[in-house]
Amino acid sequence: MLTNYFTKNNAQYTMHNALCTIHCLTKLFMKISLIGNGKMGKEVIKMALERGHELVHVFDVDNINEFTAENLQKTDVVFEFTQPESAFDNITKCLDAGVPCICGTTGWLDKMEIVKKRCTDEEKTFFYASNFSIGVNILFEINKKLAQLMNNYSNYDVSIEETHHIHKLDAPSGTAIYIANQIISEIDRKNSWKLDQANNKEIKINAVREDEVPGTHTVIYDSDVDFIEIKHSAKNRRGLAFGAVLAAEYVQNKKGFFTMQDLLKN
Repeated sequence: MLTNYFTKNNAQYTMHNALCTIHCLTKLFMKISLIGNGKMGKEVIKMALERGHELVHVFDVDNINEFTAENLQKTDVVFEFTQPESAFDNITKCLDAGVPCICGTTGWLDKMEIVKKRCTDEEKTFFYASNFSIGVNILFEINKKLAQLMNNYSNYDVSIEETHHIHKLDAPSGTAIYIANQIISEIDRKNSWKLDQANNKEIKINAVREDEVPGTHTVIYDSDVDFIEIKHSAKNRRGLAFGAVLAAEYVQNKKGFFTMQDLLKN
């Protein structure tokens, strides 16, 4: 059991476990596990403990031999925050074990249809978001509406800029790609996106890797006379962690493939 996983680093986490019983009187209690012990994963566990849940396992490269179906099945939900090259295999292992998986890893989406099909055909549970921030998902709604309006104004060209910390390996971000695809679905003169350089029918995405920036996404509509800009900037990872834990609470006793749109409807 890894309930006191953070105690040796920060004494405040001992309080999370002490308050667990009180929290569980008012909200669904979950035993959780984490795949990938990076910065985002640590923030998710902090948030989950604050909300009264119990940490059972942390699976990482140092204890890969413990990443088994038997150990996965000791938990109610698994958070997957790793790297693009390992995400799909990790997700597959969770689905095989019949354990709900909450995934925030980007860069593996060419295999997403396989996961969706398994959720439908085998009644598995999977929740994916390129960005778990409530604020970013509100930005998505604004982005879609703005693109609908701008479809009639061809004198405006649209571009996207995303900035993240230097540890983020994939570029552009999954959030920037989602924003671009929203725009493409609404603006007739755009049919694809491209990193750095783009022609008239493509949306240019500029990806910047800088220091420890949690994440900033900006959509710019530029013309000869003015520009329109919508922007979301994360101050830290707590907003992302909060959304991820809400997603885990949301999927309990549910089967299927879920996104932030499903969560925000409730």
